[in-house]
Amino acid sequence: MDTNGQRDVTEVPYIPSVGAPPGVEVFDFRALVARAASHDVDPYSPVRVAFHELITVRGGVLRYALDFADEELSEGAWMWARPGQIHQFRSDLTAADGVVIMVDPGFVGAATAEAAGLDRCPGHGPLVPDASAGAALRGILDLLEGEFRAARDLPLEVRVEVLRHLLAALLLRLSHVPGTRGDTAAGDEVFRRFRQAVERDYTRNHRVEDYAKELSYSVRTLTRATRAAAGRGAKGYIDDRVLLEAKRLLVHTDLSATAVGERLGFPGATVFTKFFRRRVGMTPGAFRTSARGTSAP
Repeated sequence: MDTNGQRDVTEVPYIPSVGAPPGVEVFDFRALVARAASHDVDPYSPVRVAFHELITVRGGVLRYALDFADEELSEGAWMWARPGQIHQFRSDLTAADGVVIMVDPGFVGAATAEAAGLDRCPGHGPLVPDASAGAALRGILDLLEGEFRAARDLPLEVRVEVLRHLLAALLLRLSHVPGTRGDTAAGDEVFRRFRQAVERDYTRNHRVEDYAKELSYSVRTLTRATRAAAGRGAKGYIDDRVLLEAKRLLVHTDLSATAVGERLGFPGATVFTKFFRRRVGMTPGAFRTSARGTSAP
């Protein structure tokens, strides 16, 4: 709840299961449903995760939504939900065969995090490796899953390091599947600083000029770097981030449209509604009604 008693987006922190090694957990789909039931949690409700969640399908089909994009995952496909994103399982998990890996961001070593681009913009859509990459990923996943379920024949600190190394191999492999990286090497440093500043201040500041001044770049430099990295100009990038959060709040909280606009730094309800209608083609209220029209199983 917020200070006005409104329901906020459910943010799920990383909490390891009792007896599990800290930092990473591996479940098949049926075990995930059972775990949710044991915690009296609806596994099909939309949640904002505070950790990395890797999902892959081994058989059947899984419908899944990540930040309002509905996807259908078939055998061999992966999804990578990153901290702060909202995701939802939209079909029966027990009707498909697959694995979910939950990763505490602090569990991944600094070198792996850098090489795998864990702080880069998340990509969108399923990751579908080719035959060679798919085989490599399956091999590593089998080792990771086996080690996670293995009898405790190693000291805990050794077992944790084995899991950390296997996870690193998986993340490094997965980070090079086409579509994983949300930005490119061109202008990375400029864009990285801009993205961090936007993520910190987008609820208060929507002006490219202010970010340019803060970061000691010209507007042109920010725009060029952002277009090279994210395929959008700097102003479009800011607006996209504001719009995404507006959608999240409209769908996954009971805040009024006026309160959503206030939370996102708009000077009034009319300005927010005009911004939203121009970008989405409908009012915030109409979008909420439409987006909530499809219920989870």
